[in-house]
Amino acid sequence: MAQELETEVETENTYLQMVAFHLGDEEFGVDIMQVQEIIRMQEVTRIPQAPHFVKGVINIRGKIIVVVSLDKCLGLESKETDEHSRIIVVEVGGSVVGMVVDSVSEILSIPQSSIEPAPDIIASKINADYLKGVGKLENRLLILLDLEKILSEEQVNQISQLSETQQT
Repeated sequence: MAQELETEVETENTYLQMVAFHLGDEEFGVDIMQVQEIIRMQEVTRIPQAPHFVKGVINIRGKIIVVVSLDKCLGLESKETDEHSRIIVVEVGGSVVGMVVDSVSEILSIPQSSIEPAPDIIASKINADYLKGVGKLENRLLILLDLEKILSEEQVNQISQLSETQQT
């Protein structure tokens, strides 16, 4: 009994650090431990015959990074990039990838206890496999994404191959 109570208290006091960002009208969050950096939108060099979700590549301090349109990966309506657009550089499946988002709003600490499974209405708009859940904040909801599941293994392999061919 004491062990159960102790585990419950630990869960309530556990916080997740999230990077919150917008895509269209929705606010999303990803685990800050997967984020390497957040950069302003820059010129993306297109790659011929790249998969539809790949915008192209960028050079960050001498390293070539493949940039993907996160909205296309999630099946959301695409928006033109503007001065608020950002590239969130993350590690997914062993590959470093830049994800274009409409804007980054903040870094948040969300109590583990305030995260619930995604309601059907959200899961119907976005593939439920991509979701870790929904974080309840004071006056808003944050859709928590599982980056490891957004890109399939095949897509990660395509990105790795693109990165390798661009490095040479």
